[in-house]
Parts: sequence; C-alpha cells; structure tokens
Amino acid sequence: METPLNKDYNATNLTQNIEIELLIEAIYKRYGYDFRNYNKAHLKRRILFRTAALGLNSISELQHKVLHENDFFDLILKDFSINVTEMFRDPGFYATLRREVLPMLRTYPYVKIWLAGCSTGEEVYSFAIMIKEEGLYERTQIYATDFNPISLETARKGIYPISRIKDYTANYQMSEGKQSFSDYYVAHYESVIFNQDLRKNVVFAEHNLVTDSVFAEVHMVICRNVLIYFNKDLQNKVVRLFSESLVKGGFLGLGSKENLMFTDVVEQFTVVDGKEKIYKKKII
Repeated sequence: METPLNKDYNATNLTQNIEIELLIEAIYKRYGYDFRNYNKAHLKRRILFRTAALGLNSISELQHKVLHENDFFDLILKDFSINVTEMFRDPGFYATLRREVLPMLRTYPYVKIWLAGCSTGEEVYSFAIMIKEEGLYERTQIYATDFNPISLETARKGIYPISRIKDYTANYQMSEGKQSFSDYYVAHYESVIFNQDLRKNVVFAEHNLVTDSVFAEVHMVICRNVLIYFNKDLQNKVVRLFSESLVKGGFLGLGSKENLMFTDVVEQFTVVDGKEKIYKKKII
C-alpha cells in the first residue's frame, strides 16, 4: 500500500524527471550540446547538486538561468563534463601498453593516437611521457579532444596543483616509468608546469563524441571511463566511431569498468588484455 510519504516522493521524483528532460532538450536546442543519451542517473545527480548549491527551488529555475545566461551555461557544461582523471590512472593499464602495445606500434614509420575525452589533460601528458620514454615521441602525433573548451584550455596549459604530484609520482612509478617523474615538470609556488616539449606533437581540439563524426584515421584510440556515462545506444554509436577511426590492426583502450562485450563491434576486435580492457582491431 502506498503511504502518503511514498506518494509525495514519487510525485517529486516524477516532476524532477520531467524537468530534467525539458532542461536537456533546452540545452540541445539553445547551445547544440546533446546530453539526451547520457546516463540519466548521472545527469540527475549533477543537476540536483547544482540546483541545491545555488539555492534554487526547482530545476525549472535552473533551466531559466541556462537559457538566459550564457556564462551560467559554462558552469553547467563543467558540471556535465567527465573530469575524474589523474596522471597514469590505473598504472597497470600503462604498464601493459608499454609491454604489449607500444612494441607493435614501433613497427609503423609514423603513429597517430587519439585520446578521446581527454578532459583537463592529465592523460595527455601521461601518454606523452610514456611514448617519449619508449622512443616513439618524435614520430607520433597525439590528438587530444574533448567537448568542453574550458577543460581543453587547462589541458593546453599543462598546469596542475602541486598537491597531486605525490599521487601522480606513485602512479608513474607503478606504470613502469623509466626516469624520475620530476624530470618532466617545474614546480612554481602551489602548482607544477609540465615541460613544453611534451606538447610539441599534441593537437588539442574540440570534438563531441555524441554529435561529431570520425576525427582522424589513427593507430590507437584511448577513451577511458567515458562510456559508463552513456546509455547503451550511445555507447554503441561511440564505439562504432572508434572502430571506423582505427586502421586495421589498430588498438582501442577503454576504462576498467567498460568493455566491448555487448556492443555492435565486438566481432571486429580481439582481446589484447581483458583485465586492462585493451583491444585490437582485426586485420581481416
């Protein structure tokens, strides 16, 4: 039997869900960013957090600000961005790339790597360092893309809080790093600035996995911990995009909670390392 408390909760939940659908549709029509196939629970958490933080009475009030205040939309865009990242995150992933993938990429005269959803760039500098240590940097082009221009600007600058360096150093060491991590940055007050030469072969560019097409033909695509925020249909669309972007024999790296098992392209790949979610596109 439904109690008055449950009835009120269900009514509130229904109203919020309707308001969220209207907000997402308004963002798409007003700004062209399509979040309609993002994981609904993820979006709801972000929207309710921002609504409460601003002291607003409803999501409808939030929608009004989004539609009429361009600067405010930048804040919402940051809320919706996936910015959970760190340098050499999941060190075993990088160690496996060093041992199993980079030796094969070394056989190409020139290598192109796409880091999709690069966020604020910690992954970009991790890859630049790893590739440099493996003797591949001078013949590698890295494309680092994200839909959020604010995050991309942080990535371009390569400046991060010095408070994170202890964790980053530990990750680097566990990823089988070959030098002192401190060789790659300069400390400046409360921040560290990563060396300019790490950005020399990096192209930072806006690219939206939801609405944009193939970015480039590449030998490796890395997109970690992004697909988990999409629904199944959007996951399928994005992994098809990755498959179309890869040369035959190219590699795809996903996040620890992601895989190709239930996607349309699963038959196009073989597993390089199931634990680290590294796949190779079949040649035939």
